[in-house]
Amino acid sequence: MGILEVKNVNKRFGGLQALGDVNLSVAENTVHAIIGPNGAGKSTLLNCLVGKLIPDTGSVMFDGQSVLGRKPFEINQMGISRVFQTPEIFSDLTVMENMMIPCLAKRDGSFEMNAIAALGKQGDIKDKAEHMLEDMGLADKHNMQASSMSRGDKRRLEIAMCLAQDPRLLLLDEPTAGMARADTNNTIDLLKRIKEERDITISIIEHDMHVVFSLAERITVLAQGTPLVEDTPDNIKGHPKVREAYLGETAAA
Repeated sequence: MGILEVKNVNKRFGGLQALGDVNLSVAENTVHAIIGPNGAGKSTLLNCLVGKLIPDTGSVMFDGQSVLGRKPFEINQMGISRVFQTPEIFSDLTVMENMMIPCLAKRDGSFEMNAIAALGKQGDIKDKAEHMLEDMGLADKHNMQASSMSRGDKRRLEIAMCLAQDPRLLLLDEPTAGMARADTNNTIDLLKRIKEERDITISIIEHDMHVVFSLAERITVLAQGTPLVEDTPDNIKGHPKVREAYLGETAAA
C-alpha cells in the first residue's frame, strides 16, 4: 500500500465528468508523475488531494487516514504540502519574512498575519529560516522584496517554504511553468537533491516531458478524467495509449 491511495474517485461539474473511477497509488519515497493532455483532470485530481474539492464518490487516504472533509490547513498538518502552478508567496514581504512564516507556523501550529511585526524577535525561527534560505541558495536575497525575484527564485522560495513544514508528501503543480530552460534545469536539480537528502515522497503534475522523464520513477497518464496507464518512464515512452491520448493516433498506429 502506498503512502497516498486514491480509490474509485469520481467528480462531476454539472454535465461534465471531470474524474471517472480514478485509482492511484503513490509509493513512499518515490517521485510519481501525473501527466495527460489539457482537460485530462489533473488539476481536479490534485485539488481533491489537498481539500479544495471533495469527490462525489471514492476515497483519498494519506498514510492510512482519510483526507476527505478536512480543511486544507488540516491536510497540510497531516504532512502534505502543495507547490502551486503560480508561486504562492507573500509578494509585499521580504524573502526572509516569507521564510519565517512557515517556520513559525510549524513550531506553533498556526500563524496570524498580525504577528509579522514580531517575527524579528523570534531568534530560533530566524535561525531556521536562514538555514533554509542558505540550503536553497537564496541566502544573498534575504532582504529582497519577494516580488522582485525571478520566476525561478520565487519557485525556489516557495519550495523552501513548503519544506520548512517537514512534509512527508510534496505535491507539485507544474513547478516549471513559465520558466526559461536554465531555470527549469535548476529546478530539476533542486528537486533531485531534495529527494536524495530528505525522507519525502514527491508527486508532480507537469506538461514538460523533459522534467517528467528527468525526475519520475513512476508515471500515471490521465485522459478524459480516467487513468490510461501507469508504468515506469521507460515503458511510458512510446506507449500506444499515451501516443493516442497526446497525438490522436490510434492504438495500432
